[in-house]
Amino acid sequence: MTTARRLIALDIDGTVLHEDGAVTPAVVRAIRSAVDRGHEVMLATGRSASSTLPVARQIGIEPEYLVCSNGAVVLRRDAAAPEGYVRHRVEVFDPTEVLRTISGALSDARYAVEDDRGWFRYTEGFPPQAVGPAGEQVAFEEMLTVPATRVVVVSPNHATEEFLGVVERMGLHRVSYAVGWTAWLDIAPDGVNKATALERVRQELAVPRSRVVAAGDGRNDIEMLEWAREQGVGAAMGQAPGEVREAAGETIGAVTEDGLAGLLDRLD
Repeated sequence: MTTARRLIALDIDGTVLHEDGAVTPAVVRAIRSAVDRGHEVMLATGRSASSTLPVARQIGIEPEYLVCSNGAVVLRRDAAAPEGYVRHRVEVFDPTEVLRTISGALSDARYAVEDDRGWFRYTEGFPPQAVGPAGEQVAFEEMLTVPATRVVVVSPNHATEEFLGVVERMGLHRVSYAVGWTAWLDIAPDGVNKATALERVRQELAVPRSRVVAAGDGRNDIEMLEWAREQGVGAAMGQAPGEVREAAGETIGAVTEDGLAGLLDRLD
């Protein structure tokens, strides 16, 4: 066991997992080795809690905390809970204004709202595999006023840069938003992101800022990577967009090259 443990926060999709949901033996070995050396290796993801827990089990870790829904939901390990974790902290907002704003700008978009229990309400055409079994299709109006941990918007007819332009023109001042991948928008409560949640976790675990490590590949990882690199290590995956690599300050190998394994193996 190391005498100065690190807090290592890992994005899931494109960092730990490949596009098809697979994780390579090299990455699993590197993650477990870091845990065996005494480090706290956790997941920090835009995924809901229900789709984060299976990944933790898949790679064989049981961290004290898991950051889900881009920081709006923090789980804490509890052996007495049915799935081994309880909701430790949940941030919500009223999605009415943002939904009406976006629907006025993106007439062909599809929507989902995740509530404080992890239940999704989504409109017709939203990819159900993106929310898993914890959800139901509803009319657009039924999503309004639901206390939301996040709003997800999918606009299949927009290319990435076009979509980003539309989003910027909306002026969503009261929420934090990040495009996870092409034509996909995650909207969180104001001032909430992976970094804000991880800072609270870091304080509760009493890990020095200099011992923080974060790795990710998406625009929703930018705040987390900037937070980590201030005094610790921020690492962008090789396939990450330019602004993500710039935020991290360091670029490692792509997910297809087991870049995460190389990063973890070099940490003391």
